[in-house]
Amino acid sequence: MESLIQWIIIIGIAIFVAKRFMPAKGVESITSQEAQKLMKEKNVQFIDVRTPGEFRANHRKPFKNIPLSDLVRRSDEINREDRVVLVCQSGMRSTKAAKLLRKQGFKNLYNVKGGMGTWV
Repeated sequence: MESLIQWIIIIGIAIFVAKRFMPAKGVESITSQEAQKLMKEKNVQFIDVRTPGEFRANHRKPFKNIPLSDLVRRSDEINREDRVVLVCQSGMRSTKAAKLLRKQGFKNLYNVKGGMGTWV
């Protein structure tokens, strides 16, 4: 019985961890090169969810800085009809940002895999 409880706990932890790292449903993962191609198109917004200090130290135009901690409060600054490209340093915070925006009804979300660390 004790062994069964341990397995249930291990499986529960594994599921929790897997959900944290999996992309949100309805969010497309793209490379930095694909994001750069989208910069040439209309009706695309670029949001950098890193801290203001990280953004000042290294950012790309046309990304707008809306830190992850402010995203829900400032989501009205993002047009729900446009495509939204999200980036952070490694792709983890932007994945979380995509999940938050998805819950708020945003549909056309793109997450840059590997974040700014992969930007060429």
